[in-house]
Amino acid sequence: MKVLILGAGGIGCYYAARLMDAGHHVVLVARGAHLRAMQTQGLKVIHPQFEFAAPVSACDMPALMSDYRCADFDLIILAAKATVTASMMAELANWLAAASTPLLSLQNGVGNEPLIADVVGSGRTLGGLAVRIGGHIVAPGQVEATGVAQIEMGAWPDSRRNPDWQAHLLRWQAAFVAAAIPCTLSDDIQQALWRKLVINNGVNPLSALTWLTTRSMTQDPVLKEIVREMMAETVRAAQQLDVGLTAQDAADMFRLISEFDDIKTSMLVDREKGRPLEVDEICLPVIEHCRQAGQPAQTTERIHRLLLTSLVHGV
Repeated sequence: MKVLILGAGGIGCYYAARLMDAGHHVVLVARGAHLRAMQTQGLKVIHPQFEFAAPVSACDMPALMSDYRCADFDLIILAAKATVTASMMAELANWLAAASTPLLSLQNGVGNEPLIADVVGSGRTLGGLAVRIGGHIVAPGQVEATGVAQIEMGAWPDSRRNPDWQAHLLRWQAAFVAAAIPCTLSDDIQQALWRKLVINNGVNPLSALTWLTTRSMTQDPVLKEIVREMMAETVRAAQQLDVGLTAQDAADMFRLISEFDDIKTSMLVDREKGRPLEVDEICLPVIEHCRQAGQPAQTTERIHRLLLTSLVHGV
């Protein structure tokens, strides 16, 4: 396969390294010192079960649009922060319109796929999530990752309403698995995305507010109850959209994050590095849909407001 990865940060670079190690051609889109390091020194990825160090094809957005055609790629993976999805899609709209290459989102939140579909149509939009992976840039051109690093993906919003890509999904699934990337297909990727939001809303905002890792929060007798409450509110928000989640999903996600490697959440890492946070992208769908259901997500609203206030005042 020839794969384009938009937003080659920690997680995007890990998957890119796995694919390149398996013989696929990957182009990474990044910026700043990380991009310059990859262009001059190559990419280094360290994972407990895998190491990669090699030259890579890397460029910025203007170079992508001038040096490549959309039709050059079999698959485009969006691994960028959800905060830039709308602007990235707007910048690439004309370039994307010249071909029919599908786009797979591996991003946080539940709002990326609609933004992608607004530009390329639902027929080219694939929903996805990176499961049980922690990945961060530790130095320009260097990434450390942990976890099983599974991908779950499917036609968006589900296979019943968008069945055309099933054969392609099976082919890409086989390619990912052969590259040592566990991959499962979902008939209802919208439900899977909301299920992951249960974890993201449960731990990401609170970690950025408290500066604590996942295990520090889930083992604290007070903070773990806040995590549980925010997970329960996420389930309520999903139910308002008729997404089939239950209280058992919240319990399962709490157990998963409690038993997973102790990690800094992506939002905590972004705060440490002074980067924009995905706080609205993660919290607002929960807040808005719980309000619509007549049952406000009080804990999510409070943590959201406290985090935004602390960012404004530099606390």
